[in-house]
Amino acid sequence: MSDLLPSIIGTAAAALTTLSYIPQVRKAWPRGQTSDLSLKMLIALTTGLLLWIVYGIMQGDWVVAGSNSIGATLVGLVLALKIRDISSSSS
Repeated sequence: MSDLLPSIIGTAAAALTTLSYIPQVRKAWPRGQTSDLSLKMLIALTTGLLLWIVYGIMQGDWVVAGSNSIGATLVGLVLALKIRDISSSSS
């Protein structure tokens, strides 16, 4: 059981942090509501998640690589929507 607990905690942490981006995607996708999101924060977060993916692959830790891949995809989508909204508001 003591060997299983860290895996359970790690998986739960990965799932919660990965899924935490879904509300932002749901808010930004159909309504274009990204004005309250910081472009610099989204760039930094996406970059950090991409680096976690590289780290996870280098360490052979597929939980880290996989969960951060999903997170990077979701945050990257919000970043793309933010850029879309900036572009459409300046036109």
